[in-house]
Amino acid sequence: MDFQTIESEFCGVLEDRKSRFLAHLVPIAEFEGRLEVLRKEHRKANHFVTAHRRLLEDDRVEESGKDDGEPSGTSGMPTLKVLQGNRLIEAAVIVVRYFGGIKLGGGGLARGYSGAAVDAIAKAQLIPFVKRGSKVIEVGFPESAEAELRVSALGLSVAARNYTESGVTLTVEGPEAALREL
Repeated sequence: MDFQTIESEFCGVLEDRKSRFLAHLVPIAEFEGRLEVLRKEHRKANHFVTAHRRLLEDDRVEESGKDDGEPSGTSGMPTLKVLQGNRLIEAAVIVVRYFGGIKLGGGGLARGYSGAAVDAIAKAQLIPFVKRGSKVIEVGFPESAEAELRVSALGLSVAARNYTESGVTLTVEGPEAALREL
């Protein structure tokens, strides 16, 4: 399946009967830190609903949706379904809700949380997801320059060089498809 992802944060907003839903779509690597910052910035907010999807080493998808005190199934799962529907991976959504004094009911909550997530995704710059990895190669001194040219030609990068008595050990990073050609 072709996945999409993001490289930076995007925000969306939805208002319904005086309740405000502020969605923050973030790369998965920034999720925990961003949630902590949002909790400090929005001390008067009532709920911080989250949903995330990430690809595990064995190509299984880990995903979750958390309701953060809202009635079960009315917020986290609808938000997660938006991520699934847009084929997003390695991404998370944090929706900050300010209660407006009027109860929205289960359907209203689901529309509010998912609608804010949809708005953030609509504003996002989605890019094709490319699974990345690393590989260690060992070459002799005479072949090292040629090896680095090949690494560069494949669109890979050298993360580390370790010199040994017999040559160079290169740690190469980049898209897994290019690593297989190396």
